[in-house]
Amino acid sequence: MKFIFLLTGILFVFIIAFLFSNNRKKIKYKRILVMLAVQIILVYTMMNTSLGLIAITNVGVFFEKLMAVADSGIQFVFGGMVNEGKTTFFFIALLPLVFMSVLIGILNYIKILPFLIKYLGLILSKITGMGKLESYFAVSTAVLGQPEVFLTIIKQIPHLSSKRLYTICTSAMSAVSMAMVGAYMTMLEPKYVVTAVVLNIFSALIIANIINPYDLDDDEDLIQIEENQRVPFFQMVGDSVMDGFKIVITVAAMLLGFIALMELINVIFLNVFHFSFQTVIGYLFAPIAFLMGIPWSEAVKAGGIMATKLVTNEFVAMLNFGEISKNLSDKTIAIVSVYLVSFANFGTVGIVSGSIKSISEKQGNHVSKFALKLLLGATLASVISGTIMGIAM
Repeated sequence: MKFIFLLTGILFVFIIAFLFSNNRKKIKYKRILVMLAVQIILVYTMMNTSLGLIAITNVGVFFEKLMAVADSGIQFVFGGMVNEGKTTFFFIALLPLVFMSVLIGILNYIKILPFLIKYLGLILSKITGMGKLESYFAVSTAVLGQPEVFLTIIKQIPHLSSKRLYTICTSAMSAVSMAMVGAYMTMLEPKYVVTAVVLNIFSALIIANIINPYDLDDDEDLIQIEENQRVPFFQMVGDSVMDGFKIVITVAAMLLGFIALMELINVIFLNVFHFSFQTVIGYLFAPIAFLMGIPWSEAVKAGGIMATKLVTNEFVAMLNFGEISKNLSDKTIAIVSVYLVSFANFGTVGIVSGSIKSISEKQGNHVSKFALKLLLGATLASVISGTIMGIAM
């Protein structure tokens, strides 16, 4: 039965993406099938083999230890502000991002991350048949996140075609940075977060191959990756601290605004229509959730969470999901958890567009023109990842 839902979920994504494709005749079906096969192999290996489970468990434990290390700094600065036995999202999930940002900065500084990203990108390009730049960028976004990742190809962005620009922007919205992974693991099962990070790399490229297919000449693909100018070590640490803190404040501000806005909308709906706004959008997304493999009895609740992510952001959706997940099946929890781990929402479209525009006014205008198609592509990529996850449960 699970393979039937694999077909329904993938077929749904393909039909929608095909309808919005820029060039249906150039869709590389073989390339898409290869990436789907790789995803299926990866998810089965990660979730259903002893080696995969050990690896994914160790990754989760590693991030838990990192969060514990980060907590030492939080306790020194803010210790005693939270009553014993109580938890605060700002302290538990957000503030550790400052330490994670520093750690990523150090790994970048000593050239470990650039080495891994470069060669993983080359391997990925062999598997996917995509350009070296696209593959490099897909791996980069799974580590660095956006908008920072755009700085690694700052000299290439003004010269990219609109088609290649769409592909890298889809990857940026479909992936999440390693700095955010620890925060997500405080709200979702770590194994699902790790699995989603891996699946999303391929899901974004699958969608790009359907909505935005194109061929590259060898000369066109040979684009060197720009390295940032080296700064003194402690300046880099200080910059990383401030970058991490800016992310914390930005996410906290967005949560304050979006959660309050959602509550206002719910109050209006409850007073006027006598049912919540989440229920309405839940019914709209319920058929999609069902096609992904979620039982119909849970599809409305799952659909509401999926839609919440789209109209607000993944943090708001994860917090809401935590409140209802105790009453859902393991399969639904797995599928929705993987779906939630990406930046596919309206707010991120603005961030991506603004980031590109700050580098190139012309390219930023191109991104603005295909903004809604970009959001569609990133959302469909999340549907693919969630659907693939369903066959392992």
